[in-house]
Amino acid sequence: MDAWLERLQKEIKEATADLLDADWLRAPKGAWNSAQILEHLGRSYGTTAKMLELSMDSGVPPRVRPANLSEFLKKVLVVNLGVIPSGAKSPEVVTPKGDSGPVALERVFVNLERMDSAITSAEERWGNKIPIAMHPVLGPLNAGQWRKFHYIHGHHHLVQMQKRLGNKQPARA
Repeated sequence: MDAWLERLQKEIKEATADLLDADWLRAPKGAWNSAQILEHLGRSYGTTAKMLELSMDSGVPPRVRPANLSEFLKKVLVVNLGVIPSGAKSPEVVTPKGDSGPVALERVFVNLERMDSAITSAEERWGNKIPIAMHPVLGPLNAGQWRKFHYIHGHHHLVQMQKRLGNKQPARA
């Protein structure tokens, strides 16, 4: 597994190691609980994997366009600087639907492996310099940018989860 995604996998395991049944549902009013956060992450990884798998199956190079100014600036903020702006609305396809905590956690690990494999396959086919797919907010990303984005995004949500649980926040390298 790629180093970014391996680090993410480790942080998820550490954050969820000692969760009790009540911990899965703990959250401030109007905020996602731990089960919902993990379901969102699992859906994010699965969506990225599926997008890349479909592109690979078609045999056609990825359909990407140059980033517009907004996408470019957001990509610099998120991928280069590691900042996830708060308050952004989650795309419907990755919005939690109600999985239990243990089901969401299993989805995270299955889809994280699947996504790592899909990114690696796309990178092997098309290289590591050109964009392999379009992110709905950040625009075109190459394989390394996809991995780093998912680490930063996942870490962001794990910090939220740890705050809800009153635990020490995961360290970020």
